[in-house]
Amino acid sequence: MLDSLIDPIIGGVLIGIASMALLATLGRIAGISGIFWGLFAGPDRDWRGLFLVGLVAGGGLLHSLTGKPIPDAAEGPLWLAALAGLLVGVGTRMGSGCTSGHGVCGIGRLSVRSLAATATFMAAGVVTVFVTRHVIGVTP
Repeated sequence: MLDSLIDPIIGGVLIGIASMALLATLGRIAGISGIFWGLFAGPDRDWRGLFLVGLVAGGGLLHSLTGKPIPDAAEGPLWLAALAGLLVGVGTRMGSGCTSGHGVCGIGRLSVRSLAATATFMAAGVVTVFVTRHVIGVTP
């Protein structure tokens, strides 16, 4: 029980520290969609690539050090996952950022715009889960 409470807290603290470090050292926001997009279409690609490699390597390192299993892939139709990914991509471009940029960094900077964006995508997530589970009948 305690292990299930401590791990998310440690993860959240590490995300906060990494976000603050990126802002303090490079003056950049740790919004993953913007970092990823900039890797292909923007300047200063080196740090962006290293940041994204660190995201993946960090998960692998945690798995190696703790021996905790890597979660199984979610069950469900592939078309639904593809549609969800497409909608998330469109939403991040329309909202000028993603959950990490607005939810972690923007709210941490007391941005009203980020607070509104976070409230919007959280509400959209709740509605999406309700519709897919209770209207369409798809359960993971």
